[in-house]
Amino acid sequence: MGLRAGDLKNCVYKVFEIDSYKSKMGDDKNIVTLSFSVNQELPAKDLMNFLETGYEFVLDADATAGEQSDGTYKVFVELQRSKNVGNEILEIVDGVKKISELDDLKFRYYKNFRSMDTTEQSLKEYVPTDPENYGIKVEESHLENYKNFFNKSYLDSIDVLEDELTISKKWSEPLKFDIITSGQKEEILENLKDKINVNDFAEVIFLSKYIGDYNITKFGDKFMLENKDTAVLVKRKNV
Repeated sequence: MGLRAGDLKNCVYKVFEIDSYKSKMGDDKNIVTLSFSVNQELPAKDLMNFLETGYEFVLDADATAGEQSDGTYKVFVELQRSKNVGNEILEIVDGVKKISELDDLKFRYYKNFRSMDTTEQSLKEYVPTDPENYGIKVEESHLENYKNFFNKSYLDSIDVLEDELTISKKWSEPLKFDIITSGQKEEILENLKDKINVNDFAEVIFLSKYIGDYNITKFGDKFMLENKDTAVLVKRKNV
């Protein structure tokens, strides 16, 4: 029996990823991959079956065999990269929202720190529909990819689930942050209203030792981490 409205309520996370994982079906420039995060194994399999059997344009759907480092199970969908892919993604999102009773589903492109509203305009802006433009978009997004941003760090794992960043390394407790924004450092500074916080210098030193060779500045209760001209603004979570 197929899934009905609300069958996966409280199971699917509200941010999915586009082009964050490699395609199994072919060259990445020709295939768009979607990945949904689910909190349990059986609902993940149910979602996989729903996506694979419910949409003729879906090339393939699959689910991870076990729990991932962020505590979720991933469901992958592969679509042909074409001028129609934006509408196909919107159709899939509409179905997932109904079976999970989510009011909204956002997307993160190529493991970008920031999540975007899933609209026709945002998909057109971020998701390449022409195979020839795929490599250009990925290169533009290189350091805004949270895995690449921490490429010179001491960290053993970097996970982003919804809008929460979790970093960890051996023999240390994981650290969690809310992602405020990311992008070009100068642009973030222009829009930042907080003043530099010189009273928490010890916390900046701690983070520098934990993360590695990154320029870290505290503005109010937020930290700005820099890698070349790219930066991410985060707020430490008390866990």
